[in-house]
Amino acid sequence: MKSITLDGVTLELLPPDPTSPRWIGQPEPLRQLQACWLDGDETDPPLTPRITGVPGTGKTTLAMACAALRGQPCWVQQCTSDTRPEDLVVTPVIGDGQKILYRASPLLTAAIEGGVCVLDEGNRMSEKAWASLAALLDHRRTVDSLTAGVRIQAHSRFRLAVTMNEDGSTFDLPDYIVSRLQPRIEIGFPPAQEEERI
Repeated sequence: MKSITLDGVTLELLPPDPTSPRWIGQPEPLRQLQACWLDGDETDPPLTPRITGVPGTGKTTLAMACAALRGQPCWVQQCTSDTRPEDLVVTPVIGDGQKILYRASPLLTAAIEGGVCVLDEGNRMSEKAWASLAALLDHRRTVDSLTAGVRIQAHSRFRLAVTMNEDGSTFDLPDYIVSRLQPRIEIGFPPAQEEERI
């Protein structure tokens, strides 16, 4: 497993998702996501869109396919109602010889490696979990790990998208988070002809 040392703390990094899905049909959502992730300069950070739609419309596939088109590795972090802030950043694990190791989350690994992360079903997370990511989602592009005692600056190539299902088992996101997750890219069911191709 790959590792990196920051401020004297060694973090184990996770491998990216090995799959490379293709995006079939509906060119507009892909075009919108590509525009969000254009390479600018340090004064113009990339956008972090929220991709919305009912389950099964391909929200995660869209983001992973866009990462592949950009030639970037992709990590997917599954969000749930019991996702804790430390789950999104660093988790301590017991290694050989009962030594504590620090394992970076998929999100943090993507931020360090300059890849793409998909926060899948992000509106299942609580406000407390979202609060830990506020600085990563704005111009600062940093995230703190209280567990490991380090602050990580995201790589300039790091890109993030958040998928959100539209159903009754989700949380309302606080306004200060919604304002950082712009724009909204909506995906509907494809027409029958495209569905056959898929």
